[in-house]
Amino acid sequence: MRVVIADDHPLFLEGVAAILDAEPGIDVVGRANTADDAKRVCADQQPDLVIMDVDMPGDSIAAVQTIRDVSPASKVVMLTVSQDTHHIFSALKAGAHGYVVKGVGSRELVRILRAVYEGESYVSPALAGDILSDMARTLPLQFSADERLEQLTEREKVILRLLAEGRSNREIGQELYLTEKTIKQYVTAILQKLHVRNRVEAASLAYRAGLANHEPS
Repeated sequence: MRVVIADDHPLFLEGVAAILDAEPGIDVVGRANTADDAKRVCADQQPDLVIMDVDMPGDSIAAVQTIRDVSPASKVVMLTVSQDTHHIFSALKAGAHGYVVKGVGSRELVRILRAVYEGESYVSPALAGDILSDMARTLPLQFSADERLEQLTEREKVILRLLAEGRSNREIGQELYLTEKTIKQYVTAILQKLHVRNRVEAASLAYRAGLANHEPS
């Protein structure tokens, strides 16, 4: 996993870089202190994963979209102190695959980054309830939630319900006695059928349709 880290606090940046460089299979290939620097480094390095602060010089949210354009294979994870739902929603809408609040432990951070690298999306649990509620109110739907859910098989609806409860692919697989790889394939199909970009939007749609009856704690 080739990683670029963008943060305007040098001490924090170097600390994260040291943690990741010590992990097998992870190589920090670039650092940036501004949004513009992040775009240039990503265009040059074509990393697998980009870790970026939402609050640093320049427009970090716009940089997410630019990075997706100049380095299409890169997955962006926002690592920040901001818990503003507008920042979260904007980052996910721009194409970020994760939103993590600073203060997360080093082991948990590595676990999250590996999960995102493998194709999952992530929002810190403390923020998930707020962002799901916000997205349920504002997510534009070409068709109603019920109409979209009609495209799913019964097995896919079960997986969507578990996903909306905050379960990981591994946990869903254990619940249904299926492999994690099989669940990942189901989730990909669900996102395509619902015409949503990530697990958060899928969960929001499930809430709108009443498939999930209560928010994760």
